[in-house]
Amino acid sequence: MPVLRPATRLWPPVLLGSQFVFNIGFYAVVPFLAIFLRDDMLLSGGMIGLILGLRTFSQQGMFIVGGALSDRYGARIIILCGCVIRVVGYLLLALGDSLTPIILGACLTGIGGALFSPSIEALLAKAGTDSEARGKRSRAEWFALFAVCGELGAVLGPVAGALLAGFGFRQVALAGAVVFVIALGILHFCLPTDAPHKKTLHFTPWWTTFRQPRFVAFIIAYSSWLLSYNQLYLALPVEIARAGGSEKDLGPLFMLASVLIILLQLPLARFARRIGAIRILPVGFLLLCASFLSVACFAAMPPPDSWLRLLPAASFVTLLTLGQMLLVPSAKDLIPVFATPATLGAHYGALATAGGVAVLAGNLLLGNQLDRALTPSSDAVVPWLQLAAFPMLSAIALVLIFRSGRASTEKQ
Repeated sequence: MPVLRPATRLWPPVLLGSQFVFNIGFYAVVPFLAIFLRDDMLLSGGMIGLILGLRTFSQQGMFIVGGALSDRYGARIIILCGCVIRVVGYLLLALGDSLTPIILGACLTGIGGALFSPSIEALLAKAGTDSEARGKRSRAEWFALFAVCGELGAVLGPVAGALLAGFGFRQVALAGAVVFVIALGILHFCLPTDAPHKKTLHFTPWWTTFRQPRFVAFIIAYSSWLLSYNQLYLALPVEIARAGGSEKDLGPLFMLASVLIILLQLPLARFARRIGAIRILPVGFLLLCASFLSVACFAAMPPPDSWLRLLPAASFVTLLTLGQMLLVPSAKDLIPVFATPATLGAHYGALATAGGVAVLAGNLLLGNQLDRALTPSSDAVVPWLQLAAFPMLSAIALVLIFRSGRASTEKQ
């Protein structure tokens, strides 16, 4: 009987399928975590914000570590380790009977993603380069397909989670663990082994990026994007509860966001590139601000009995997603203005880490405030106005940052 061994050659569709499956496993669980923490664990908004902030920070802040480990030990082993860590995280969420394992499980789900995501992207870049050299599909086309597969997973994940929600969050988390166990087994045989690179991990570039005052101001201003986008997991469930909905309403709303991204991301990215990143970034943040204001306009009113009760939530998701689609490609396109080729990775890592810090700090500050938005009243408007203030300040700050001089003067 033949012995199954790891593949000897990388097949790019395996990476596309991995992104699809990973996003199904992620979005079937994490969007429902806030509801579980509030309704089952009976936690306050502040504690929920802390846990969700720690989860996001554990992923965003570890991205550079995951990439460095991949460079040193090889992408395959780091991807498999990431899958194992996420399985453990989901099992802790499913089986934990106190707050400590729940917090640890949430953080491990983030750390797992920080390990396998940059490794898979590195493998896809290598496979795309080989494909392009052979006159086949270009690297850019592979990454475009990668993004589409990820969004398709983001569409189906919340739907699957909503269908399983009737069985309870712990069963949903167990299902997520099963998804990653299956992915672990498949990737073990489908990813080729590679010799580790005997390099020392270098973290020095992280510190050199902070010697550029304008770049530091830029990443601080931009960091409110991730804080705003994280409200899909923290504030959106609160608005659904105010409107008299349930966790089953999260699925269609996350599907709305993913469909918008699949249909409009490329056209909006081309539009933003024609307008220019410097001009489009404040517009993107104003859309984020508008998303919170659209909920604030209805927060004091009793919700209608019809499907219209979800209109503020749908408006929130739509405007937030449109803002995200303008912001993310434009900001990443602007990073080379600040960096030399040798420090690009450090600059992108700093951008991600600043966002993780913003989510952690913002959720701590605003988590308790969101408890006021659970019941229609004049007080329910306040948290949404507070959330709207952050992207508004970012829009103003970016105008001032780029008005003060050409960003290219900050190049190293």
